[in-house]
Amino acid sequence: MSPRQIDPRIRPALIEIGARLLADEGPEALSTRRLAAEAGTSTMAVYTYFGGMSGLVREMVHEGFARLHQHLAQVAETDDPVADMALLGRAYRQNALANPHLYAAMFGGSSLAGFELTEEDRQHGRYNLSGVVDCARRCIEAGRFRPSDELLVAHQMWITVHGLVDLELGSYLIDPCDGDTCLEAQLVGLMIGAGDEPGSAVRSVELSARRFDEEIRETSTEARNGKAHAT
Repeated sequence: MSPRQIDPRIRPALIEIGARLLADEGPEALSTRRLAAEAGTSTMAVYTYFGGMSGLVREMVHEGFARLHQHLAQVAETDDPVADMALLGRAYRQNALANPHLYAAMFGGSSLAGFELTEEDRQHGRYNLSGVVDCARRCIEAGRFRPSDELLVAHQMWITVHGLVDLELGSYLIDPCDGDTCLEAQLVGLMIGAGDEPGSAVRSVELSARRFDEEIRETSTEARNGKAHAT
């Protein structure tokens, strides 16, 4: 394919379509013919842009974590580190709800169409934890969390919110315990469990809810395209 024929819209489209097919239908749905048909391009596009199917799958994972980073990076550092931590949890969930197909690919491991993630690939996920570690350190230094290893605290936050998101995306939550209800209770419980006083934890989590609409913006491809078309 000559440089003149390269369409900048095809590469992100293939990533989105590939992630959706993988999440909805499994690895057997990933074929160059199926991808090309849905993207309105030729089968060679997978090789042109990604070097083959394994390259496409790797880019699904990288793109998923890049969008997670975009969400987490929107959380401003304030003088209430516990509210910041709660908002990081909200941002994590928002990214998953906005990009469910990519979210599924991010943690798919060896089930990704026969493609096994490397240590380098996993680093695309781990670097997202650095902001959570910094926030945990600030919570400890402020005396809101008990003295602890900030890396361990960050892992506990990630593990717990990740578990909720997995259940929510899989439609396993039982009414009336929907995702919103569970998240609010979970965030308060996490902060108290880390050592915060119950009253302070409730106030900080409520503050994070008020900040959510102001600080956390949609970053999915569909949302960006929709906003562009609307302007």
